[in-house]
Amino acid sequence: MIVSEEEMLDLRGYKFPGGVRTVEHWENWLLTDCTTGQQLPDNLVHPIALFHVPIQGSGCSISELFSLVRVQGAGSVGLDGYDWEYFHPLKEDVPYLCEGEVIDVQRVKTDNGKIYDRFVFSIDLLNESDLLIARVTNHWRLWRKR
Repeated sequence: MIVSEEEMLDLRGYKFPGGVRTVEHWENWLLTDCTTGQQLPDNLVHPIALFHVPIQGSGCSISELFSLVRVQGAGSVGLDGYDWEYFHPLKEDVPYLCEGEVIDVQRVKTDNGKIYDRFVFSIDLLNESDLLIARVTNHWRLWRKR
């Protein structure tokens, strides 16, 4: 899908609706089991939860993110990286406020003439006292057709 550079750059600063997300014990158990890892002590949430929990908690879905950046399917999106910062332990059965926004967008033209947009968004998870518990920053590559 052809998207103008201006349309993409206008997404900088876009704030997600926000919301609250709790990782329940059964979900954490399944996520940990899927990784063939041992259950963590003290109701700690397995780090793999940070792939989806912040997005869901921010009032968005992967499908809605794809729509926002105007891509049609996973073949058009590549993960250029992600940063997971823990400031305090993430625990089961604790409601976390999830707030996020688009922090950077760049139009890039490769040496062979292909075009992609670098799309970066960040989501904070805060406890009920507004203490920052974790921050997730995702870096996507959105391939564009000419």
